[in-house]
Amino acid sequence: MTVQIDFFFDLSSPWTRLAYRNVRPALSGLDYAITWRPFLVGGVFNAVNQAVYESRKPENAARLKRSFDWLKEWAELADVRMNFPSEYHPLKSIAPMRMCCALEDDQETLERFAAAAFEAYFGDQRNLDDVAVCAAVADQIGLDGAALAERAVEQPNKDRLRANTEEAIERGAFGSPTIFVKDGAGGEHMYFGNDQLPLLRQRVENCGG
Repeated sequence: MTVQIDFFFDLSSPWTRLAYRNVRPALSGLDYAITWRPFLVGGVFNAVNQAVYESRKPENAARLKRSFDWLKEWAELADVRMNFPSEYHPLKSIAPMRMCCALEDDQETLERFAAAAFEAYFGDQRNLDDVAVCAAVADQIGLDGAALAERAVEQPNKDRLRANTEEAIERGAFGSPTIFVKDGAGGEHMYFGNDQLPLLRQRVENCGG
């Protein structure tokens, strides 16, 4: 049985950068179908997880530094570039996530664009809040970046980003990435972050993947 997975992601999240790279290898050999779901993690934080902003205050700098050190070790383990944080952190990410929404119905292209955008932000330290940068990333993978940028600001894609974010919150998300696995009995199971990918694999195996 093919196991259905929804992977909610925001391009601004370094832990999502890792999970995005690692999720397919983590599920190697299993029968699954993954659907990439762009959302706005800032909207999630504002609604259900404002403690994130507290953790970024100056008095928590030592703990945050340790977190970034571990992040770089995880990146080394995954063999991904992680030049983070950059001068563009934190990223608002509205522009690139609207572009992702414009591509959501073409999952293969969305996956390629998101991978290139993650590399641009976390590898090359490019500013994804700049629409021109996002368009250039699209151009690099053979898309028409200018046309994609125009589509991204059309009302249906603005609405889709808002709807995806609200859906994730309703399903229990509190950060990015949030991954949902649907089982054969009609239930679903939620996983969060890069470090829970072994649990994700176990769940997919148990669901028949």
